[in-house]
Amino acid sequence: MADILDWTNADLNRLDMAAYEARADEMAARLKQETGAGRLPFLTMPYEAELKAQLADLEGFLKGFDHMLLLGIGGSALGARALQKAFHPGQDQPGHTGRSLWIADNVDAYALAAYMEKLPPEKTVVVTVSKSGGTIETVGQYFIVKEWMRGTLGDDWAKHMLLVTDEKQGFLRGEADGFGIRALPVPDNLGGRYSVLSAVGLIPALFLGMDTDALMAGAREVTAALADPGLDGGKLAAQSAFRLAAWGAALMDKGFAEMIFFTYIPLWASFGDWFAQLWAESLGKEGRGSQPVPAVGVTDQHSVNQMFMDGLRNKACLFLTCPNLPAGPKFPSDLPDQFAYVRGKDFGELIQAEGLGTRMALSESGVPLVEIRLGADSPRQAGKLIGLLGAATILTGWLMGINPLDQPAVELGKRLAKARMNADGLEKEKADLNGFLTADRDLREF
Repeated sequence: MADILDWTNADLNRLDMAAYEARADEMAARLKQETGAGRLPFLTMPYEAELKAQLADLEGFLKGFDHMLLLGIGGSALGARALQKAFHPGQDQPGHTGRSLWIADNVDAYALAAYMEKLPPEKTVVVTVSKSGGTIETVGQYFIVKEWMRGTLGDDWAKHMLLVTDEKQGFLRGEADGFGIRALPVPDNLGGRYSVLSAVGLIPALFLGMDTDALMAGAREVTAALADPGLDGGKLAAQSAFRLAAWGAALMDKGFAEMIFFTYIPLWASFGDWFAQLWAESLGKEGRGSQPVPAVGVTDQHSVNQMFMDGLRNKACLFLTCPNLPAGPKFPSDLPDQFAYVRGKDFGELIQAEGLGTRMALSESGVPLVEIRLGADSPRQAGKLIGLLGAATILTGWLMGINPLDQPAVELGKRLAKARMNADGLEKEKADLNGFLTADRDLREF
């Protein structure tokens, strides 16, 4: 079954998409310029052949471990978790005995202590992911886990470490060179939120036995046309990623300040968190953008869906479905009369019915909605989804006149945190921090 976008309920009659669609020639020219200059490796994937060879070489090494402890945050972790939840669900189920991926993506002393107390070091590989090699939340965990490994494994500690970082510079690159630690590069110009289909996300995927080739091939089905040197406005206008971008930009012009990502593929729920970073960090700038809101069906029909349908009319929705999910067990035939409508039916029919009902209800409540309907819940479709949403986000930013590849506000918070820890320099941040901490506070017990 094909993968399609259903625009029937996108509310196009209320939006001025034509003004953005008319800029297809401009956007095509910009894509050609940026891809030609090597600044959009998310679309061109110039590293693919080398990465496949590196992953093949790594496969034998990874077979020696039962556990992978991934140290990373934001884009260094969200994609890996989405893939884990989608394609390695057994880890969350009773009686799991296979390989396990543990993701340390926060400054959480409880969790870090538990990992070091309970994971067997001799059967654990630690993967540290930081492009810059200076992300303190990640590198800070690396310092502590490194000492744990040294204390338990002695001189063999480095054989249980794997670094994913800049190819030439940064602290972690120095660690790789100094201690002979295996390392794979994060390609230049590949920001964290766009990096899931690089070593960042594919090393954990490989460890868990996923089809990494299918993931990359799926993305290429979407991105190849956008990176084609022969791209022009007419060809770009026919691409779903561009149409989604025009829709997203036009929605914001009409005051739709929230973008719901409603997932009716339960195991794919964590793709909502991945999308939230992608959309928020790329487009939330200069007082503009729309707030991404991850939601999962059927669970959130019984919670936040009340706000979606009957709250402020400022919400649009990307609605992810797959008609070919497992049928599951059948309902018994001897159910009470009040439940007669499900007698003998497959359990899996219920989520399809719930998804249809929610989609219709949202549309009738005035929520512009585009359904992303996947033909299967496979790695290939996951790659296509990643390619589609990443490309649409980049193009939406360009149509808005902002840079979708940086994150200036996030960097300010990082500098202030370093100032609080008394890092060298950062005099302005330290002065601002002192002013904030010494100001009169309105404190009240509760």
